[in-house]
Amino acid sequence: QVQLVESGGGLVEAGGSLRLSCAASGRISNFNVMGWYRQAPGKQRELVAVKNYGGRTNYVDFVKGRFTISRDDAKNMVYLQMNSLKPEDTAVYYCYAATLSSAYWGQGTQVTVSS
Repeated sequence: QVQLVESGGGLVEAGGSLRLSCAASGRISNFNVMGWYRQAPGKQRELVAVKNYGGRTNYVDFVKGRFTISRDDAKNMVYLQMNSLKPEDTAVYYCYAATLSSAYWGQGTQVTVSS
């Protein structure tokens, strides 16, 4: 069974930074895709950034230039460095990992950006 555990969320002022981490445990050692989604109150869950095993990244437009995704496949970790945070970045951030046949989600970590 695969588990994804996020950490690093919290409260930060606008313009500040946070670094989210996600540790994957279980029998799968190499995920095709690892990344981050977020869900704000009253909104649907949306893609933030993903990175595939080959290193290709995909960012949603509203975080480009501010957020950076990285992964350490030896440790089965994925990170999200978030800079220049805005109040509209406030959401629960979910770690995501997928193989060719299955997808997995973490429990989420709250990020709150005050104005």
